[in-house]
Amino acid sequence: MRIGVLGCGTIASAVVHGIAGDGHQITVSERSASRARLLADAYENVTIAGNQGVIDASDVIFLGLMADVAPEVLGPLTFHEGQRVITFMAGATLQQADALVRPASAVALMMPFPAIANGETPVMMQGDANLVTEIFGNRNQIFALASADEMAAYLCAQAVLSPVARMVSDAADWLGERVTDKKQGEAFLRELVASSLADSECGPLIEALNAPGGYNQRLRQHMEASGMGENLKAGLTTLE
Repeated sequence: MRIGVLGCGTIASAVVHGIAGDGHQITVSERSASRARLLADAYENVTIAGNQGVIDASDVIFLGLMADVAPEVLGPLTFHEGQRVITFMAGATLQQADALVRPASAVALMMPFPAIANGETPVMMQGDANLVTEIFGNRNQIFALASADEMAAYLCAQAVLSPVARMVSDAADWLGERVTDKKQGEAFLRELVASSLADSECGPLIEALNAPGGYNQRLRQHMEASGMGENLKAGLTTLE
């Protein structure tokens, strides 16, 4: 597949790392010159071009731009009929992106995480799930959403990642004051949380950890009594 990438920031670069070994011909824009050069040096199938050169060399185009600069960047460019565009632009709906790339078609909106560089990451997307799965589905789990409203809700809910990381970090700091190897303690907690949630739905996991008087039950009940659940939901609501 001939893939072009407009914008070469952190997320777009991670996306290229994640698919560069799949046999695509990838053209990245020189907008972020240092990142573009690192990608071209790392992979024989990645080349650099100006923005219009990226479009002319591609059948599928990734938009890795910030939504507020996209009209200025895309306005002077000429897209071609039949080209398909996947947008990574937070703050712009699929319909808004589509209006910027005519006569090409914005067929999917997806929000990658940096871990997509290595695969095994969730990909939330709206639109053409077949295309997104064809490109990213070999190593990542695709979560297809039905509407722009669903995408907006998922974008709010995914923000739980930072508070969870904060909690693990704070627990690791507490543990580090009581053990000889603080780094090992944090590594243990990260693996514990990641593997436990990967292998079980939340409800059954909470129930399995609900032994009367056990450490997990006592800490959860302490945090629930201090308003953890209500505060989380209130914070998510402020993001809508």
